[in-house]
Amino acid sequence: MTTIHTLSKGSLWRRWDPHIHAPGTVLNNQFGGEKAWDEYIEALETSNPQIQAIGVTDYYLLDSYERIVEVKRAKRLGSVGFIFPNLELRLATGTDRSRAVNFHLLINPEDEDHVAQTKRFLSRLTFRYRGEKYGCTEEDLRILGRAHDPDCTSDAQALRAGVNQFKVEFDQFVEEWEASDWIRKNALIAVATNRADGTSGLQTDASLEALRRKIEQAAHIMFSGSPSDRDYWLGKSRHASADEITKAYGSLKPCLHGSDAHQVDRVGKPDKDRYSWIKGDLNFESLRQICMEPESRVVIGSTPPTGPIAANVIESVGVNNASWFIAGRVPLNPGLVGIIGPRGSGKTALADMIAAGAHSLSAHVNERSFVQRAQEYIYDEEAQLEWADGGKTGNELKHVDLEGMLDDARVQYLSQQFVERLCSAAGATDELISEIKRVIYSAHPAETRQGATSFDELLDIRAALGRQTRQSYERSIAATVEEIAAERDKIDALQKWRALADGHDKTIKSDESAKRSLITKENAATAKAFEDVTKALESKRQAIGKLDRQKSALHLLQADVREHRDTTAPAYVRRLTRERADAGLEQDEWKLFLTDFAGDVDALLKARLATVEAEIKRLSGAAPVQAVDESGEVAPSDISLLPADTALNDVSLRVLEAEARRLEALIGVDRQRRKQLASLTEKIAKTNTELDKLKVKIADAETAQARIDALSEKRGKDYAGVFNGILAEESALRTLYAPLEVQLKAAEGAVARLSVSIRRHVDIEAWAKAGEDLLDLRRGDGFRGRGALLAAAQTHLEAAWGAGDGETVALAMAAFRSAHDQELIKSSPYDRKTQLAEYRQWARQISAWIYGTEHVSVSYSLTYDSVEIERLSPGTRGIVLLLLYLAIDRDDDRPLIIDQPEENLDPKSIFEELVERFRSAKHRRQIIIVTHNANLIVNADADQVIVAHCGPHNPGGLPDLSYECGGLEDSHIRAQVCDILEGGERAFRERARRLRVTLTNG
Repeated sequence: MTTIHTLSKGSLWRRWDPHIHAPGTVLNNQFGGEKAWDEYIEALETSNPQIQAIGVTDYYLLDSYERIVEVKRAKRLGSVGFIFPNLELRLATGTDRSRAVNFHLLINPEDEDHVAQTKRFLSRLTFRYRGEKYGCTEEDLRILGRAHDPDCTSDAQALRAGVNQFKVEFDQFVEEWEASDWIRKNALIAVATNRADGTSGLQTDASLEALRRKIEQAAHIMFSGSPSDRDYWLGKSRHASADEITKAYGSLKPCLHGSDAHQVDRVGKPDKDRYSWIKGDLNFESLRQICMEPESRVVIGSTPPTGPIAANVIESVGVNNASWFIAGRVPLNPGLVGIIGPRGSGKTALADMIAAGAHSLSAHVNERSFVQRAQEYIYDEEAQLEWADGGKTGNELKHVDLEGMLDDARVQYLSQQFVERLCSAAGATDELISEIKRVIYSAHPAETRQGATSFDELLDIRAALGRQTRQSYERSIAATVEEIAAERDKIDALQKWRALADGHDKTIKSDESAKRSLITKENAATAKAFEDVTKALESKRQAIGKLDRQKSALHLLQADVREHRDTTAPAYVRRLTRERADAGLEQDEWKLFLTDFAGDVDALLKARLATVEAEIKRLSGAAPVQAVDESGEVAPSDISLLPADTALNDVSLRVLEAEARRLEALIGVDRQRRKQLASLTEKIAKTNTELDKLKVKIADAETAQARIDALSEKRGKDYAGVFNGILAEESALRTLYAPLEVQLKAAEGAVARLSVSIRRHVDIEAWAKAGEDLLDLRRGDGFRGRGALLAAAQTHLEAAWGAGDGETVALAMAAFRSAHDQELIKSSPYDRKTQLAEYRQWARQISAWIYGTEHVSVSYSLTYDSVEIERLSPGTRGIVLLLLYLAIDRDDDRPLIIDQPEENLDPKSIFEELVERFRSAKHRRQIIIVTHNANLIVNADADQVIVAHCGPHNPGGLPDLSYECGGLEDSHIRAQVCDILEGGERAFRERARRLRVTLTNG
């Protein structure tokens, strides 16, 4: 049957009064009356805050201590869990206030023979008086008292007189201390630092400086409640640094303070409520631990340190319905908890149970996890946690509810497999980057997160303006490239259009000559009139045609207006509502963003249509009635249809058409010639129309270069705008990282080696390759062969792309083009004369490539020793990961569980980089580590050590898992640390050496 071991929370903050006298104290006894002892015991029992450990103090004697031990055995002092002797001794050296310097021996009561052994040591201390030598024993002290004052009438008087006169020579004390193994193993020296009867009283006499220094060097503990004294002995004052204190006195020193009560009203009531709080178990080893940890294990004040909030502290863990979890409930310390044990002893199983009970196992259930491997033997077991605020959480272990864990993770669990994935040699995983982003996001105060719930969301918000600016200019560049290409097409077509215009001009002249040949001389006047009317008619038709086109355009504009109102504007508002939802506008307020036109475009278009239609009607006019012959053709008539005294341009279309038919009939040619004449007239009119269009194109093309110049200038400004947008994004990123940067700059040690990297990444090779793919590298001289274009880009563009602002980049690009445009043209794979269409398409591609910016991006990362996370070795990446959780992620105060972090780190890294981070982080969040590394237990000063034990494997079931736990001040637990963890004993001794604490049982 498996043994169930003792379960203790380990090192907790408890109130100690290490310096408290009792009734009958041999000197200055102010406890009066028959009920002095009852009142004294009641004062201890009712002390507030409750005293849990007392150092019973008397001068050279143990009588008061022994009596209080008897009281405890009589079932009194229930709340007092530890009582130890505090022997107050006086040195043969006086202070500047003519009082002997006091120092104390704090005795370990765990040795059954400690009273006799202490008296034996005291007996070796001697005092010479009038030719006699007296030992520090009760009998010799009485003899000394009577020798000094023959009037003493009782043994009590004689004892008081002897105690008052007995002074210890410090050198003799040190000699006897060094000669006694027992006293060194079972006692600590405490020295008062006050002016009246402490070492400060020796400061005014320079001749006593060496003695004062010797006394303080010998002390393990300083008796003082003064904050300035505590700062001094911890190396935190302006007078001396930690290194200076260590060099002068051998080590930093803890300060303790007691009530020094000599009367019942003072019992447990030190001045200014300066209570002593020690983090440790109720035993003598806790006093040794404060010598090892003089700052973190003892404080003086009205209340102890608070630590993590109760809602985020796991009080205990258990597994319901699990016969194999025989520990029942395992209590957990709110600070640093170390889980140790041989391999296969159930360490990771306990971590898994805690994570499961906290709904935090989702990312860690894999083939190597305990929960996964044990599924075959798990039935209705449930991991259950009790929290310090009284709450409970739990989770069934069979087919663990992973989905339910995703949104309610109460702890941060870094399983061994999770850390291995994040630190894999294959490179930084998405998980690692996600964790870094989460920590950076957490570094922002809630009020500055702009409602974002993740790093990426906050980044999108902060960088939106810069990115939008960049995208807007990139779109403008793309459009401008097409516009320039279109203008160049016009220039290329100019010669062709001019040739066409010349051809049309010749055709018109030829057709007019042919037309004249059809007309006889006798009809010349009529023919001339016919020609004038025909010209006026064609002009009228063109005017009406233009008005028809205007009418169609106006109708299309009306359709555009309807489309904008019915489709475009509502879609735009819907997009704004979706993308700018954080603006917090109401639905009715969003309607205000429906874009409309600056004026009454409906009335404008309606009025303009009416004007055009009226003009068409006016220009068209009404057709006059004409007589026709039996064949249906217009009969010749000498009467003109034109209004008198009216210019042809003012005559309506229908009248001109009728007059043209009259004149055509009047000419008198045969029907065939009339048809030829009409055909030529129509052809000439159409050719004139085409010629007019060509003239417009030619005039437009002749001014194309000026527009190209303007567009090129705009493209350069847009190109600068892209990089100004990139600068804006970089600025937003710096703002985003600012809280983390401030934190890193203020840090020390390994954390200070972390920094934020925000830089512009330029893939110049990709840009050069894209350009080379568009060139014939066999042509030209400048870009012949691969690599020449890259070299040119590196010379002219790389520096500007990498760090320049918009103006700098635009100037660099202008310099590149000035130097290399001709070489690019020479390297075209198409001949401009014979392959113009292909050449023009290539020119578009070249322009788009030159001004493309896809190869420029903004990268952001965390670096360690200036190396980006992605490039770190797996071991160093592991350090950074733990630094994130221990030193940087200050907003996450959930318990942190880490399973065997040393598997990914070298021992030197653990000691140098992480031990201090564990020590610091445990004050703000509960940390539970599964480890084989003694440094993480000993040097990180674990508050609780849980030792895992695994029984024999049960056929068809899980082996029994049991646990025992306690603090490092528990000798049994400490022995387990030494036995289980490689280098455990060496770690204890190394810590004592590093802290320069000379303790025999270090």
